[in-house]
Amino acid sequence: MELDQTDIEIIRLLRQNARIQWKEIGENVFLSGQAVGNRIKRLEDLGIIQAYTVQVNEEKMGRSVLAFITVFMKSTNHSGFESFIQEQEAVLEAYRVSGEGCYTVKAAVSDPAALNVLLDAILQYGNYKVNLAIGKVK
Repeated sequence: MELDQTDIEIIRLLRQNARIQWKEIGENVFLSGQAVGNRIKRLEDLGIIQAYTVQVNEEKMGRSVLAFITVFMKSTNHSGFESFIQEQEAVLEAYRVSGEGCYTVKAAVSDPAALNVLLDAILQYGNYKVNLAIGKVK
């Protein structure tokens, strides 16, 4: 499936604001709102657009400590760790990676004590290295 420039611009606008009106998108890409809706439906049907999400300010939710955790597994049995990660409310994202470590985990917690609880639980699966975020760069 080849995407044209209009499809790419529609996706860019939806990434900025998933609630943007089709009419407003159309004004940016020189199509009617209905034509934009048809393109979005096609992009969904093709699996290019998979979901619409909400971006949450974790700090305002009381989770001001953001950590990037590199996990070094003790064994090659990763399914238990992956199940564990999916159950953790503090985990925002997790990726199996190559290079340094086996997983990169992005977690948001309320304070250092809560981070230590998560890190202690990770120890049953492997060792870790933590980087704390001090500010977002756009």
